[in-house]
Amino acid sequence: MDCPSEESLIRMKLSDVASIKSLQFDINNRKLDVFHKGSVTPIVQLISELNLDSSLVEISETDKDFIESKSNESKSLWIVLAINFVFFVLEMTFGWISHSMGLVADSLDMLADSIVYGLSLIAVGGTILLKKRIATMAGYFQLTLAILGFVEVVRRFIGSEVVPNHRTMIIISIFALLANILCLYILQKTKSQEVHMQASMIFTSNDIIINLGVIVAGILVLILNTNIPDLIIGSIVFVLVLQGARRILKLGKWSRFT
Repeated sequence: MDCPSEESLIRMKLSDVASIKSLQFDINNRKLDVFHKGSVTPIVQLISELNLDSSLVEISETDKDFIESKSNESKSLWIVLAINFVFFVLEMTFGWISHSMGLVADSLDMLADSIVYGLSLIAVGGTILLKKRIATMAGYFQLTLAILGFVEVVRRFIGSEVVPNHRTMIIISIFALLANILCLYILQKTKSQEVHMQASMIFTSNDIIINLGVIVAGILVLILNTNIPDLIIGSIVFVLVLQGARRILKLGKWSRFT
């Protein structure tokens, strides 16, 4: 194993082995650590079929490092879950009070992230198959959320909505932006390359872009004195949600087929 393409081949070959908990690759040292339950023989046979000149170096029953890694993942996910749920409540409340579709849309995205992080907590320490299913569930949830969001945006375009409070939009979005930057930092510190953690990072990266968009929309509402910028950013939020859903579904598929 000396390049990323060989890593992908190995991941594809082992993706359906339910006993495997995690794969940790060290390409520079041509080393693969497999955390699993049960016999190692089927795993060795599958890797041997790839003709990569591989050999079994060591078998160990200790999983101290693995447990510590999963513990760090769980702790990080609990923190970002709590942050996202708090800001879901905050943005939803002030979104309705200020009549801001941008804040409401972002709050729903925060709720989606909270659920994704909750699903990811289920996946921590689980099998590769479970992690792929978690990523797929998260993707379809985002897809549903985006569709419902577009329906609400259309309703507000057609109806006669009041101009949102730009001050509330900007202030709450600045706090949400700082919260999401903190969440992304926490997730990146885990240095995890597993599907469920990568999915969580994608959602958080999207949120940072969304927060910046709502701030810009608030400024435009102030300048133009119309709700159109707010509805436009609401639409953009759900476009990003759609893109996030596509990327997550692709990520779940990648772990099996690339």
